[in-house]
Amino acid sequence: MSLKLFLDMISQPCRSVFLFAKKNNLPVEVKLISLKNGEQHTEKFRKVNPLRKVPALKDGDFCMGESIPMMEYMAEKFNTPDHWFPKDLQKRARVNEYLSWQHLGIRMHGSKIFVMKVNFHIGQPETPLSNLRDKMARAMEDLNWSLDLIEKTFIKDGGFIGGEQISIADLVAIVEIMQPFASGVDVFQGRAKLSAWKERVVQAVGKELFDEAHKTILSAKDSSSGARLGQG
Repeated sequence: MSLKLFLDMISQPCRSVFLFAKKNNLPVEVKLISLKNGEQHTEKFRKVNPLRKVPALKDGDFCMGESIPMMEYMAEKFNTPDHWFPKDLQKRARVNEYLSWQHLGIRMHGSKIFVMKVNFHIGQPETPLSNLRDKMARAMEDLNWSLDLIEKTFIKDGGFIGGEQISIADLVAIVEIMQPFASGVDVFQGRAKLSAWKERVVQAVGKELFDEAHKTILSAKDSSSGARLGQG
């Protein structure tokens, strides 16, 4: 029985799980879930993940949510190459350091930009236009602070977040950074180190796979952003 992954590709965590599974040619079955249509609230899905969030994993009778432990589970189960989640104590600590920071760092700030930009684009601003510019300016300051920190603290010169080889930390980072990029904010402009790192990540996972993972989010302006809810 194959391991099943329940994903909505507009979700950043779902894209990281997708990239990890597909890059490692894992024997998984991907089942797409539409958060926008409320499919996470069905009784059938609740049995997979009582939190009613994606991504979700089902391996026989074992079910779990949360993208990072999900990738760690697959790494252990399928014995993926060590660089994804290193056994070396200090290398793994570096990976975990980023994974712990990013929740209230790049994820929070990148998601805020995405929600504000996409909602405004589809004519559903969450705030009056008079306040939107100020909120956007503050959100951009927060986003740039996070991007500065990623460049100066986490990305190694000529390498990746965990060292000289790609790890799950890089997958988690790139999908979050692509979220505001998809809303029309060129987060790579004027950031040579970040741009070079992105190209290394794309090369490491493969451009075709990278593009496949992001084709839904890159068309987000043409769809409702309601799918931002219910992801973990």
